[in-house]
Amino acid sequence: MTLPPTYFDDLYAAAEDPWSLRTRWYERRKYALTAGVLPRERYAEGLEVGCSVGELTAHLAPRCDRFTAWDASTAAVATAATRNPGVAVERRVVPVDRLPEVDLLVLSEVLYYLSPADLAALLDQVRTAVRPGGTLLAVHWRHPVADYPQTGDAVHAALRAALDWPRVAGHEEPDFLLECWVRGDNARAASVAAAEDLW
Repeated sequence: MTLPPTYFDDLYAAAEDPWSLRTRWYERRKYALTAGVLPRERYAEGLEVGCSVGELTAHLAPRCDRFTAWDASTAAVATAATRNPGVAVERRVVPVDRLPEVDLLVLSEVLYYLSPADLAALLDQVRTAVRPGGTLLAVHWRHPVADYPQTGDAVHAALRAALDWPRVAGHEEPDFLLECWVRGDNARAASVAAAEDLW
């Protein structure tokens, strides 16, 4: 079963930053890697699903002309909005709230909260939400968490099975998986060098 918004409301009631996203080197390093694999310098419109307190948002928003961040928790939305003036931070729950069309879609540390059925429904939306030539970026913790319906490895396997897009980058560590795709029909679409006519 997908974790309900109340699960996250309880976490944020106990601590403003339940995962210590602001203070851990682990997180700062992961954010740098996450932003570093993006194949384009700038995007017209980006969306981050599951923004929490807005730390990754702060790395991504400057790369976009317009950036929106979603979270299921009211408290997280309030904190992320304060941390990121100029970003549209909204309380939304996927897959019930449908993804809009964007040039950059970021699914970081969020998909393993979904049931397999809800994940499949969201992946159906992903296929059309990312505009042609746009980027999908996914990052997930690999260690099992008793409360979570799925693991990071399972959701990345589902992403790879659902998408036939060329992959820009894949980064695997004992702790997390990071993968980036471009919605395109050939390997050249995912090449940063090709985008700058280097080959």
